Amino acid sequence: MERFAASFRHLDWVLLFSAFAISILGLVTMNSFTGDSPLFEKQVIWISVALAVFIVASIIDWRFLRRTGVVVSIYVGLCTLLTALFVTGSVFKGAQSWFNLGFAAFQPVDLAKIALIILLAKYFSRRHVEIAHFRHILVSGVYALILFLLVAVQPDFGSAVIIFFVWLGMVLVSGISLKHLGAVAAVGLVAFSGLWFFGFQDYQKERIRTFLNPLADIHGAGYNAYQSTIAVGSGGLLGKGIGYGTQSKLRFLPEYQTDFIFAAFAEEWGFLGVLILLGLFLALVLSLTRMASRGATNFETLFTLGIAMYVISHFIVHIGINVGLLPVTGTTLPFMSYGGSHLVAEFLGLGIAVGMQRYARATHREAYGQELSHAYDR
Repeated sequence: MERFAASFRHLDWVLLFSAFAISILGLVTMNSFTGDSPLFEKQVIWISVALAVFIVASIIDWRFLRRTGVVVSIYVGLCTLLTALFVTGSVFKGAQSWFNLGFAAFQPVDLAKIALIILLAKYFSRRHVEIAHFRHILVSGVYALILFLLVAVQPDFGSAVIIFFVWLGMVLVSGISLKHLGAVAAVGLVAFSGLWFFGFQDYQKERIRTFLNPLADIHGAGYNAYQSTIAVGSGGLLGKGIGYGTQSKLRFLPEYQTDFIFAAFAEEWGFLGVLILLGLFLALVLSLTRMASRGATNFETLFTLGIAMYVISHFIVHIGINVGLLPVTGTTLPFMSYGGSHLVAEFLGLGIAVGMQRYARATHREAYGQELSHAYDR
C-alpha cells in the first residue's frame, strides 16, 4: 500500500484538477442542450477512460523515450496510420479522418500531435549547443510538414493549423535564432505576395478574403462564425443560465458540442463563467511550465513545454474562431469539447509530463550528462 501511495506523490494536483474541471464544464454545457442525445453519457465514459490513461501514464518511467529508435518508431507509426486513412478511413463531414472500429471511431491525428512533440523534443534536446544553426529550422520543419500535409489533404485544416503552431511554439522555446525564423517568414510572405498579384485568379482571391474574414459573408461562408459571435455576445456578464442558451437550444449554433462549445458555454455562463474557464486553462498551463522548469534533462523540459504549446494553440485557435477573429477551420477546445480521441490524447500528454516528474531534479542537470550520452547513442 505504501509503495502504491508513493507512486502518486509526484502528481500535480492543480494540473489534474484544472483539466478535470474543464471536462466537467464541457459535460454541463453538453447536457444543457442535448436533450435525449447520448452525447453526455458517451462523454462521461470517455472522461473516465482518459483519466485512467492519465493515471497509468503518470506512473510509467518514460526515460525510454530518449532513445532515437523509440522516437522514430512512434513518429513513423503515426505517419503510417495517417496514410492508411486514405485507404480504410471513414469520411465524416467531408474529412477522411477516422477509423471506424464499430464500437467507436478513432482519429489518429490527435496522437500524431503528441508524436510530433516527442520527436521535436528529442531533436532539439540533442542539438541545444548548436541550435542557432539555420538548418535546424528546416529539418524540424520537414518533420512537421510531413504530418501537416498528411492531415491537410484529408482535409482537416484545423488540425493542420495546430500542427504548425505546435512546431512554431517549440521552435521558439528551443532557442532557435529569431532572425532565421524571421527570414523563413519573409520568404513565405514574398512567395504569397507573388501569387496574390501574379498567380491567383479573382475568384481565388475572393475565397481567401472570405476565409480570412468570414463575417464579411454572414449568409454564406461566414454563417457559422456569425452565429457563434452572437452566442458569445448575448451571454452578457452573468449569462443566460445553464440550459437557457437560445443559440444552442434552437440549433442556430452549429457543432455546439465540439467546434463551438466555447460559444455555447459563454452564452449560458456569461463573462464571469468565461473568466473561470480562462483561469482553469491558465492554472493548467502554469503547472506545465513549472513542471518543465524541473525537467531532468532538456528532453523532458521541451516535451512538457510542447504539451503546453499544444494546449495554448488549441485554446487560442478555438476561441479565436468562436469570437470571429480567426477563420472557421474546425478545432476542439482541449478537455472540453465532445470526443474521445482528442480527450485521451490530451490526458495522455499530461500523464507523460507528470510521469517525467518522477525522476526530475530541480537542481543542476550536469549529473545526467553521462546518462544522456548513453541514451542518445542507442
